[in-house]
Amino acid sequence: MKKNLLLLFVLSLTLACQQKKNTPILSKGLTTEEKIDSTNIKTLFNTVLTQGKSYEWLRDLTQNIGGRLSGSPEAQKAVEWGERLMKKVGLDSVWLQPVMVPHWVRGEKEIATYTTNGTQKNVPICALGFSIATPLEGVLAEVIEVKSLAEAKALGNKMNGKIVFFNRPFDNTLINTFKAYGGCVDQRVQGAAICGKFGAKGVLVRSMTNAIDDFPHTGTMSYGDLNEKQFIPAAAISSKAATILSKDLQENPTLKFYFKQNCKNLPDAPSFNVVGELKGSKTPENIFVVGGHLDSWDLGEGAHDDGTGVVQSLEVAYLFKKNNIKPKNTIRIVFFVNEENGTRGAKKYAELAKLNKEKHIGGLESDAGGHTPRGFSIDANKANTTLLQSWKKLLSPYGLHDIDKGGSGADITPLKEENVTLVGYRPDSQRYFDYHHTSRDTFDKVNKRELELGSASMASIVYLMDKYLYTNTPVKL
Repeated sequence: MKKNLLLLFVLSLTLACQQKKNTPILSKGLTTEEKIDSTNIKTLFNTVLTQGKSYEWLRDLTQNIGGRLSGSPEAQKAVEWGERLMKKVGLDSVWLQPVMVPHWVRGEKEIATYTTNGTQKNVPICALGFSIATPLEGVLAEVIEVKSLAEAKALGNKMNGKIVFFNRPFDNTLINTFKAYGGCVDQRVQGAAICGKFGAKGVLVRSMTNAIDDFPHTGTMSYGDLNEKQFIPAAAISSKAATILSKDLQENPTLKFYFKQNCKNLPDAPSFNVVGELKGSKTPENIFVVGGHLDSWDLGEGAHDDGTGVVQSLEVAYLFKKNNIKPKNTIRIVFFVNEENGTRGAKKYAELAKLNKEKHIGGLESDAGGHTPRGFSIDANKANTTLLQSWKKLLSPYGLHDIDKGGSGADITPLKEENVTLVGYRPDSQRYFDYHHTSRDTFDKVNKRELELGSASMASIVYLMDKYLYTNTPVKL
């Protein structure tokens, strides 16, 4: 008898522990309404981790379409893919917004070499977006190394006939690698505009990454207000090659560098933003945008940048529908085009919103990769920023500790107004620039669980914003 009682006690204790394990993470210190929210957020996470769709959607996008540079046939296939998928998920309405986009093509693979101490070295290189081609025979010239735009400007006419090599690396003491990127990217964007003015023959840029490897990173550049006759070819070389070239220049300052690229700027091409929505049940005239960008650079498959953002955005709507969550405001999912080299999709969306007198009250963008969720950055008035930060107790059990004031994203920023609350989804950034704008940005670099946790994180904050965010004037706390 005692043995049976002991077994019964152990069994009841085990069941109690299991029940505690399966209840929402939060309970103590919460109001009744917050307990409901805690339960619903837990349900969103449970659903995505057992019935998520984003990983297979991403597999389809990256493996069957691949890189999707604006104006390309692949970009058009992606638009058609996005429209079909939104309809399959069962959004209340789905449509396409026409947008004219830039059409730059890379052409044949670039080549680069130089010889020092009798040894020829091949250099991993790629043209920067919007760059012109080199002459058919390529460019051969001595190299001047600089660390900043200011240093290049100070050279003036000394750069005439030379290749200018911008070699400012990431500041690896910065924990947020996006800040490190922001501290370097000006040399990629503006370098050719400065050097072309003084007769340089070309520009080389150290790739935008905190890694030391042999994968060159592309990205957009601009000629600013240069006369077309002053345009010069611009390319990125791998971080490892940049380190070696810098060392070789110290030993041999007169070495000559050769590179050839075959890129071309074509006339603008037609494309589309892909738009779908869940109609609001109480105030459908109020619109929350949730989105990422459908286009990508051509070197890889556009997995982390920004296939993950696209599929996570749609999975927000999928999770709402799967759990019968009926938003009171309209939730609009947008796959923006042309974020990488023009943001024409974002500008067109904002233009049409204004023209149609639409009332946008908030937005959420995912364009920072598909790694482990860390939190959100908030671009809002003071009261609404404080409101969103008050939800940390509901979100932190899922690793969402960083809920800070900051930027949102390139595609939703044009919607910015005093009472429009914009949010950027922020996953861990440590690995992002290993893949960003390179041939390594492929499906196999995305972890299924991390991707799905991101979808649930986004769905959770959209759920809270839809429920609590006052929409006409700043919230009074």
